Amino acid sequence: MERERFEVLGMRIDAVDPERALSRIEGWLAGRERRYLCAANVHAVMEALRDDPLRSVYEEAGLTVPDGMPLVWLGRLKGHRHVRRVYGPDLVLKLCERAARHGYRCYFYGGADGVAAGLAVEMSRRFPGLPVAGTGAPPFRPPAPEEEAAAADRINATRPDIVFVGLGCPKQEKWMAAHRDRLAASVLVGVGAAFDFHTGRVPQAPRWMMGAGLEWLFRLYQEPRRLWRRYLIYNPLFVVHVALELLGLRRYPASDAGGRG
Repeated sequence: MERERFEVLGMRIDAVDPERALSRIEGWLAGRERRYLCAANVHAVMEALRDDPLRSVYEEAGLTVPDGMPLVWLGRLKGHRHVRRVYGPDLVLKLCERAARHGYRCYFYGGADGVAAGLAVEMSRRFPGLPVAGTGAPPFRPPAPEEEAAAADRINATRPDIVFVGLGCPKQEKWMAAHRDRLAASVLVGVGAAFDFHTGRVPQAPRWMMGAGLEWLFRLYQEPRRLWRRYLIYNPLFVVHVALELLGLRRYPASDAGGRG
């Protein structure tokens, strides 16, 4: 299926809404394809702007969805009026609801010690009958190659259909790209902070702030020491780069990597 996409500073974003994204994922599951989904926001675009291999990782994704209102607004500005935010934490809920209904086996990978297991318990509580294949997390230090291979073997042994990956950007995107061919699961989904949000470790912004594009302000207030660089440096730089692009004063060529549709 041909993908409808738009570019933001050289990153191609899929012009989708939540239902279209879910439909594409269910197609991967039905066809037993092996794809990964990236949820892109301003932070992701700025990381990819300075990291060409990361930009190729996004390009190779089965979907790179707009998980951030600035990307939604830019998509609409570029003529894709139907684009809506595909918010990672909400996508987890929708996928788990469908997994409970259709029997998709789910594996939760990431977070601090015990967080993935806590997320599995919470999703099972919300969606009775959810088939939980297993949970796991990498060490905080960079894992050795043999540890990476062993982790992939452990995941494969549980026979999951969907692997939710919560390692944070850009670690989770690089992990999915590196492990896509090692893992038998049909779908890998990078969902970032969803692990902490749904286990209650970090509060979510009110919906009105999300819709107004102010979620970053709420998160900065909650975690200033961890997030100040992301929001107080990256956000203004993003505005400058986008203005240069829209005014035709600077070009941001997309990656040459061919995304898999």
